[in-house]
Formats: sequence, C-alpha cells, structure tokens
Amino acid sequence: MIPMPPCTSPARAVGPKPFSSLACLGLLALLASTAARAQFNGPQSLGTSEINRPVTLTTDQTELYPAVQDLVLEPGDLITIKLFADAEYGPTARIAPDGTVLLPLIGVLHLEGLSVTKAEQLIAEKLIADGMYRNPQVNLQIVEGPSSVATVVGEVHGVIPIVGSRRLLDVLSAAGGLPGTASHVITINRPGLDHPIVVDLGTDPTKSAQGDIPILRGDTIIVARVGIVYVLGAFKSSGVVPLNAYTPLTLTELTALSGGYTFEGKYNDCRIIRTVGNTRTVAVYDIKKVLNGKAPDPILQPNDIVYLPPVLIKQALSSGALGTVFGLTSLAIAVAR
Repeated sequence: MIPMPPCTSPARAVGPKPFSSLACLGLLALLASTAARAQFNGPQSLGTSEINRPVTLTTDQTELYPAVQDLVLEPGDLITIKLFADAEYGPTARIAPDGTVLLPLIGVLHLEGLSVTKAEQLIAEKLIADGMYRNPQVNLQIVEGPSSVATVVGEVHGVIPIVGSRRLLDVLSAAGGLPGTASHVITINRPGLDHPIVVDLGTDPTKSAQGDIPILRGDTIIVARVGIVYVLGAFKSSGVVPLNAYTPLTLTELTALSGGYTFEGKYNDCRIIRTVGNTRTVAVYDIKKVLNGKAPDPILQPNDIVYLPPVLIKQALSSGALGTVFGLTSLAIAVAR
C-alpha cells in the first residue's frame, strides 16, 4: 500500500485582514458627526425691512438748538426767589401737591401750571399790592424737581439734574462717560416731539462739538452698543468681540483678540459672513496670507460672523477621535482572529 500523507489542516493566510463591519461603522460615524459639526446653515428669512436700517441724523437746527425754554412749574419743584432790590429776601420753598407754595411777605400762591416768567410777574404783583416794594425785580429759579432731570439709558445709566443750561457731553460725563462698547451715535427722546433726535458725536474730540446739543428737562438719552463680531470655528477662543468706537477692527486684530487660530483650521477658507437686510453674503480669505501681509486685511462690521472651518482629519487628530477608531479597528481584527 502506498502510505498516505499525514492529515494536516489548511494553511492560514498570512497578511492583514480587511476591516470588520464594526470598524467600518465606527469610522463612518466619526466622519458623519465631524462633517455635521463643520456644516453652516444660513439664517431664516425674516421678511422685514426693519433689519439693519441706516441711521438718519437730525439736521433741523430748530430741534437741535431750540429757543430758550420757559419752564412750567409743577408740584414737587423746589424753587428759590431773589429780589435785586433786597439781597436778604431769598426764600426757598417746594411747591405742594396741590400746586401752592408758601412765601414770606406774600402768603400762599398757586403756581402750578405757570411758566417761570408768569410766576415772577405774579410774585411781583403780590409784593406791590401788599405795599412791600414799588417795582420789585423778581428772579425765580427751579433748583430741583421731578421733571428737572434727564435720563440716560443703554450702555450708560443715570438720572442727571438739569438746572439751567446743560449740554449733551456734560450730561454724559456726569453719567460716567462713554465706555468702549458705547456707540457715538446718540438718540434723544424729547417730550413734545413725535420723533427722536439723533446726533453723532464722532470719534474726533475736536469735532464732537457739532453734536454737543442742549439737553432739556425730561429728555431721555439712549446710548446704544457699538456692535459686536461673532467668532466661530478653529480659534483658541470663540464667542463675541466688541467693536471699539474709536478704531476699526480688522481680521488680524480679531485673530489676536481670539488667541490665534488653532492647528485644525482650514486656513484658506476663513469666512466673513455679513448680513445686510435679509441678504447674507460670505467672503472667503486665506487667514495665513492675511496675517503674513500677503493679502488685504478686511475691516469687520457690526454683527459680522468670522468662521474658520476645521479640516476633518486635523480635527479628528486633535480631538483624539481618530486614535479611538484605530483602537476599535485593532480590537475588531484581534477578535476576528
């Protein structure tokens, strides 16, 4: 008989095995989730023309510089009275809730609703009728009162007394001054006007006098925020950056304020997303060329969005997710063996 060779098992193939289904699913899940994070969706159309409306400055000189206002007295006003002929007569009194005031040598007078000029005439007539003076020259001043103030709201807060003549810069200074986030375009709501007064103080102190208009009792001064820029994507610090009222903000300066760009950034795809009305525009820059002076440094505007998208493979390496996938793959191969 011809001896038969010993029974042996078939030789095992040498070389790497293809990925298992588990490893493939893990890799696809990583890429899908990373791509979803990198996607940017535009805004929903709001269908209104009220967005980003340009500001119209007030040019009517009669509104900016009104004639001297003859103030009307009301309850709560603290008044002082002076006589040119008698320096010792100078009472100070507050108008009562019923509109009357008690004055020496005169008694009770009803002054509510009278202008300062009319009240001076009435006091003079009373002094003459009582035989106190022949031709008294009366001067009445409102020292304080519930309406003898201007209210400052917005980026600056305060209730500022308006005694005599005060101007806008004086009132803003009394309220603490304009911070770096405050707009220099000031809106003033004035009683008796059906529209606001809008002035621009500018950024040049030598020209700010053009907007330094008189402030009247009852005015509400609105100081808006100058604007912000949104920072997203592969920057060391994302969030919002306020614009400076005195100097423009460029992409290079924004990058510095955000701590610089990170390793995973797609440098040639830095996007500045700007909304004008309902229209959104996207401008693409190579951020490395801009920072190296090889491309123009764009000036940013309020509400711009600066987005530096990440490169998927760089983002995976940076986050350690790719190592996780490789580990799952190695585990799957070991299990398959």
